Amino acid sequence: MNAFILAAGFGTRLQPITDAMPKPLVPVLNVPSLCYTLFLLKEAGISRAIINIHHLPDTIRRFFDEHDFGKLDIVLSEEKIILGTGGGLKKCEKLLKGEEFLLINSDIISDIDISALLCHHRQCGAGGTLALFETPAAFEIGNVGVRDGRVLDFRNMRHTGLMTPFIYTGTAVLGPEIFQHLRNSFSSIVDTGFTGLMDSVGLGCHIHRGFWQDIGTLQSYYRANILDNLRILQLGSKMMPQIGMAPEMISRKARISSGAKIDNAVIGDRCIIEPGAMVTDSVLLPGTTIHRGTIVSGSIAGPGWVIPP
Repeated sequence: MNAFILAAGFGTRLQPITDAMPKPLVPVLNVPSLCYTLFLLKEAGISRAIINIHHLPDTIRRFFDEHDFGKLDIVLSEEKIILGTGGGLKKCEKLLKGEEFLLINSDIISDIDISALLCHHRQCGAGGTLALFETPAAFEIGNVGVRDGRVLDFRNMRHTGLMTPFIYTGTAVLGPEIFQHLRNSFSSIVDTGFTGLMDSVGLGCHIHRGFWQDIGTLQSYYRANILDNLRILQLGSKMMPQIGMAPEMISRKARISSGAKIDNAVIGDRCIIEPGAMVTDSVLLPGTTIHRGTIVSGSIAGPGWVIPP
């Protein structure tokens, strides 16, 4: 089975982190966010991942040149002009061989059971099946309208009046029927593909009851690293044998002076913490130096910049 990973976005809501780093490689607990998605694919036995890229594509290519994901075949689809979630998928129609496939975002961390999602999709008989997640923040994030096991609306844009506590997880199993509704130009998969399936063969849903976290904004990125990191750290024992890396609070490539104080902080690769410095409740991106006597608290910091609490 093939997977298509959406990874071409600029990550503007994660600036300044994404000014010099593509969004799929932004580390969460010292693992690139994309690798949490690759772990799910390997765990489910998926053999091929097509990944669309646009922002800083050479950096992503170097990453895959330097890392081996075993039997998972990686195919990169570079968009010279960004095509959006709909156009980016349409561009790769021939690569997906007219078969059902998994669609998944590169900026989510979860323990979604892809095999269970696939099984549900085959049983429900729809043209696609979206994995949904229940959260009190659904109306803020953008809720999905559901009735009798079918997705009928997003954010009430179709004026159905269906208001549920469910959001789309960025994970779906889709049949080849979706390509009839996609455009070759810049477009949203919700406005084209998902809407087209709703109006024709139907769009099903599968409720994910486990863990799910996106890292698409600075607030959610901080939450994943500092406030809600336990569930992510617990994935480590499964991730290491599958992809050769696992989440950790402090990188083994960081250099922390004996006189520095670290408390509930994520310290990235090549970080330097000088004597007398204090880092608490904060995320330090790779290559960050915290100088002698400096206090960083409740912040996200990178080389030469700090986002305060």
